Amino acid sequence: MSKEPREGAVEKRKIEPLDAEVSLLGFGLMRLPVKGEDKSRIDYPAAERMVDMAYRAGVNYYDTAYPYHEGKSEVFVGDVFSKYKRESFYLASKMPTWEVVNSEAGVKRIFDEQLAKCGVSYFDFYLAHSFDPEHLERFRRFNMYDFLRKKKEEGLIRRLGFSFHSNPELLAEVVENYEWDFAQIQLNYIDWDLLNAKRFYEYLTSRKLPVIVMEPVRGGALASLNDRAGKILKKAAPDSSLASWAIRFAASLPNVMTVLSGMSSAEQVEDNLKTMTAFKPLSEGERALLGEAAAAYNAAGTVPCTGCRYCMDCPAGVDIPAVFRQYNYYHLSGKKDDFINTYRYLREREKAHNCTSCGRCVRLCPQGIAVPEFMKEITAFAAG
Repeated sequence: MSKEPREGAVEKRKIEPLDAEVSLLGFGLMRLPVKGEDKSRIDYPAAERMVDMAYRAGVNYYDTAYPYHEGKSEVFVGDVFSKYKRESFYLASKMPTWEVVNSEAGVKRIFDEQLAKCGVSYFDFYLAHSFDPEHLERFRRFNMYDFLRKKKEEGLIRRLGFSFHSNPELLAEVVENYEWDFAQIQLNYIDWDLLNAKRFYEYLTSRKLPVIVMEPVRGGALASLNDRAGKILKKAAPDSSLASWAIRFAASLPNVMTVLSGMSSAEQVEDNLKTMTAFKPLSEGERALLGEAAAAYNAAGTVPCTGCRYCMDCPAGVDIPAVFRQYNYYHLSGKKDDFINTYRYLREREKAHNCTSCGRCVRLCPQGIAVPEFMKEITAFAAG
């Protein structure tokens, strides 16, 4: 039986060129709660409660992709979203542009598989996933654009876009050589300058392409911060979470259609709903405070890993995101004992010293992190 959404209080934006009214908060289905350490074992009761909570509050944009939760995120969509009236929500998924696709037939196979897994007859938003130079070459070689345009003409894709992890020059090449409806970029108050997010956003705005924001809280890193950065924001707004500042930064930009949050708990859903209900854009004074907090955060020397796990699985067995998460926690807290006590609980094969510097992770990393160099640094730090 289909459920009708309750009258939602979450802010929405009418995107005239796309004939869409999209909730300013989007639900990213890539970090759902799981059972144990297995990312493919989604905790269905907990995750479904989170989705229900968001849906009832008016969140109508849900983002999945072929690799999320090791292929099980799209299955979760098919299992859970069937109870909702199809036209009451927007669903986005993505065509992988890396090695999982190795032929034109493979493009069709994956698209058909995604429709079946999600249990839908069309995607409201569909993206070419994660453009960088290598992925763009594969996108061209297997004529992915022609295939996706045909699916749009057939009505199986309503709006066609791309997600991006590269440099300004490649962004211009992608936008100028193909016709798109929207673009998805990593944008937050740290990467605004650090990873060219400001330049990307302004360019896309100049080309009249609505922007979807991913990683607004940088994989959760901006929900904790270090003491110095956190105190700056907590002094200004004691009752506001640190994550809410990051969400508001992205949502305050007028050409942003929706801000995706990869929520992992009901508490995160509640906090984001609170932020996006009767939404208040940042004031100039608040922007200045975020600049101070960003400077304090950057001074801590953390690795810019968002925990997306695109680098996994490592051929040598290293759990790259887990190693970085523990190393970053040390940099933010300054507590060496905490690093020692958590790092030792990684399985031996998952630790930094097993890195062989093969470079596979560097090619896959959306942030362009020099992973092998950091692994050498962390190995030395752990040994010391």
